[in-house]
Amino acid sequence: QLQLVESGGGLVQPGGSLRLSCAASGFTLGYYAIGWFRQAPGKEREGVSCIGSSGGGTNYADSVKGRFTITRDNAKNTVYLQMNSLKPEDTAVYYCAARAFRVCALPPTLYDYWGQGTQVTVSS
Repeated sequence: QLQLVESGGGLVQPGGSLRLSCAASGFTLGYYAIGWFRQAPGKEREGVSCIGSSGGGTNYADSVKGRFTITRDNAKNTVYLQMNSLKPEDTAVYYCAARAFRVCALPPTLYDYWGQGTQVTVSS
């Protein structure tokens, strides 16, 4: 059993912040690169950010650079996405995913294990 569970989503006003968590069970997260992805209704799933297995390398989509920060705590088997200065266009279901590689990448098709998603809604 390899499972990822996202949490921390909710409704927030523009300019607000949220921190998403991705907790792993059934495997050791430290051996996997982790990505955060999002999908809005009627749109393709897109990569938001990812982090290498050791935490040494990160990538961000241009749309979130400077606003979002990805971190991991392998001792807690958890990856986080801190989202600041949120915009209405950030509204989507956010997913975390894992792949058995040290380096991360943003294309969703490169990931094997997925969480169920958590809804983020940015609205006044």
